[in-house]
Amino acid sequence: MAVLLLLMRSKQITIVLIVTLVIGVFDSSILAQSKQKQRPKLKDFGFSLDRLKRDAPKKQPVSRKDEMKSETELDEGDVIRIESNLVTSEISVLDDRGNLIQNLSPDELVVTEDGEPQKVVHFLRGDDKKIPRTIVLLIDYSGSQLPYIRRSIDAAKVLVDKLLPLDVMAIVTDDVDLLIDFTNDKEKLKQKLESLFERTQAGRLGRSVQYSALMATLNEAFSEEDLRPIIIFQTDGDQLGSLRDPVVGLEIPPDLPKHLRDEVVRRRERSAGSGVEFTLFDVYRTVERSRATVYTVIPGFRLLSKSQEEQVETLRKLQQTMLIRDGKWSREEQEKYKAIKDEWRIFSPANLVFAAREQLITQQALHGVASRAGGWTEFLEAPEQADGIYNRVLVDIDHRYIVGYYPTNKAHDGTKRKIKFFVKDHPEYKVVGRNWYYAPAQ
Repeated sequence: MAVLLLLMRSKQITIVLIVTLVIGVFDSSILAQSKQKQRPKLKDFGFSLDRLKRDAPKKQPVSRKDEMKSETELDEGDVIRIESNLVTSEISVLDDRGNLIQNLSPDELVVTEDGEPQKVVHFLRGDDKKIPRTIVLLIDYSGSQLPYIRRSIDAAKVLVDKLLPLDVMAIVTDDVDLLIDFTNDKEKLKQKLESLFERTQAGRLGRSVQYSALMATLNEAFSEEDLRPIIIFQTDGDQLGSLRDPVVGLEIPPDLPKHLRDEVVRRRERSAGSGVEFTLFDVYRTVERSRATVYTVIPGFRLLSKSQEEQVETLRKLQQTMLIRDGKWSREEQEKYKAIKDEWRIFSPANLVFAAREQLITQQALHGVASRAGGWTEFLEAPEQADGIYNRVLVDIDHRYIVGYYPTNKAHDGTKRKIKFFVKDHPEYKVVGRNWYYAPAQ
């Protein structure tokens, strides 16, 4: 939360003008600053993960950093406060067919906060070249992602080529590696993307700690001067079972031989000791309190919104695809298939139901990240779909509306406020974006 302090001392009285920015503010003076000020380099990326410890009473992680009161703080008894809060949110408006509505006027939009009407004072388009976007591509390059990496990197390069002059972008990997810090140098960005593919060809793969990388990005990557922070989060999210108090991965597949059951137990015991100090719900809280819009791209078959029968059939086809190469089996491959089928009993109805349930929970968790951050989720079911998905992300960024208002509720109580958007005379339109914010605390 950005705070501008104007101090005017007159004997014993300090007058403090405080402008509190919730989510973002867009006026000419701050835009000018964003053009001129060079952003600091990110150092020791991931340090915030090392500073977390578990606060048992609060049931959430807290930072180990010193929370002592600064010696430079003003004496509250000598302060007169003049405060102004501007709430802004980015929204997409879709018709009943899912098409973007691109030519709305501010008079057509109705905004309420906790049911109370609000007056729109800022209404800008997402492709306004005066408003820089600060984008992080967080990409998973672990073993499970190898079929998708080549096309995803190529699609990301196209996105890089379409960045606007004031935009900056950074790339983070699923092993909490800052591949490249924020830059507007398109050639450097594309070279780093290509180097990621070269890693996979050399057998160097990511560590599948995608949620850790996301937490580090949310806590460290963005500054208060970033007017439009955006994260593209491409992963299958398989770290979910290794988070603290995992919501998935606690059970054992029902139809496994004993030695394989023992191996699953050992693997999950190692995950339980991974040292992760946060839960999925801690991730959600961090996302909600951030200003970033998150788009999740999930490589693999969609199970969301499907019946259990459809989910099981989807996994059955996926496993057959993994075992059958172009429909042609050599004798060696036939024997390997038979051994896998007998050993793992992968086509067992009980195991397919079990696997579908776990995969569904994993996808729901990733979808929960995007929905809480005002973005959306897309499935990369085939590598060749990457171009279309990355283009859709950029189109959505360009065609969002940036809406600002001064809330009628001026209390600084730290509460979560509910925002709703409506388009006059169009009840069929769907508005996608953050629908809450946290008021500043005292």
